[in-house]
Amino acid sequence: MEFIKPGINIDFIGKTKIGFFISAILILASILTLAINRGPNFGIDFAGGTIIQLRFDGPIAMDTVRAGLDSAGLTDISLQTFGADEQNEFLVRTQEGLATREEFAKDLTAGLAEATGIPVEIRRLEMVGPQVGETLREGALFAMFYALLFITIYISGRFEMKWMVAGVTAAVLIGGVVFFARLQLSIPILILIAILITLILFWQLRLRYAMGATLALLHDITITVGIFTLLGREFSLPIVAALLTIIGYSLNDTIVVFDRIRENLSRYSTRLLEKNINNSINETLNRTVLTSSTTLLVLFSLLFLGGDIIYDFALTLIIGVIVGTYSSIFVASPVLLLLKETILPPEEEGYAGNETETATAG
Repeated sequence: MEFIKPGINIDFIGKTKIGFFISAILILASILTLAINRGPNFGIDFAGGTIIQLRFDGPIAMDTVRAGLDSAGLTDISLQTFGADEQNEFLVRTQEGLATREEFAKDLTAGLAEATGIPVEIRRLEMVGPQVGETLREGALFAMFYALLFITIYISGRFEMKWMVAGVTAAVLIGGVVFFARLQLSIPILILIAILITLILFWQLRLRYAMGATLALLHDITITVGIFTLLGREFSLPIVAALLTIIGYSLNDTIVVFDRIRENLSRYSTRLLEKNINNSINETLNRTVLTSSTTLLVLFSLLFLGGDIIYDFALTLIIGVIVGTYSSIFVASPVLLLLKETILPPEEEGYAGNETETATAG
């Protein structure tokens, strides 16, 4: 199946500056959003607290529900509707660690029924302590960092055949994380330092494919989290799972393009690097568009038909797939070209001074 005809030749490399400008705006907007909101809007998985899902037997106003909760002793709460209006369901969130024993549930339903005059059912009652929430938050950050780390190690070995260098890099990074962890730094600062060390090592060791993949993945995660925060959605464990899925999806797109670039660099070693990269993007464009389109079709089905439970999960994946597809074309591949005069010496493959279309022998 072909959405795009063979032989298409869109000048993606000629639009690199426009792509970088759009990316810079989105990243700055994401960072500004996170700064204003003091980080993502953490759900109880990470912030700790209690969440209660209520279902009333008849229509009821939100103010009435709030008054009933107040009379039941729940004052410092966040209340919102849940699901369709005719379901008469509400979500109650509080940062307090309320008891989840059976007596608490019975007392709450009895108090709400008496205060509102409508029978009510507690469909969900979850509590996470603050210490557990902090542990989960730290684990989520480490999961994303190590996913980035081992993915870039694979990229280095897969495309540049520098498995030993990649292994040493991993050892240095893990040692650096352990060292800085002993300084009692906060986990976000620790991860930021580790990422900076990663980029510096890739630069110094001339791991150009790893550098491109890492920058593209950081680009995707930053923008996705920023947009998600801007929309006011809660950051929970399913969202972390979605972000890890986005890392894998974006990397898959990037690897397809990188593989074609490497193939063309070998076949057309006297062709300009710009030409090789642009042709590689065009040659894989049909596959990229087809994969993204079919994936988005499924995700939009989940978004509109899957219900509120997986709404945020599907929304995160939709944002990530769109941004990841964009980055594989306008970020990961152009980074190879951007760094050609700094970490890609002129004598290396694909950086010829003339442009010859004839393939080399073999």
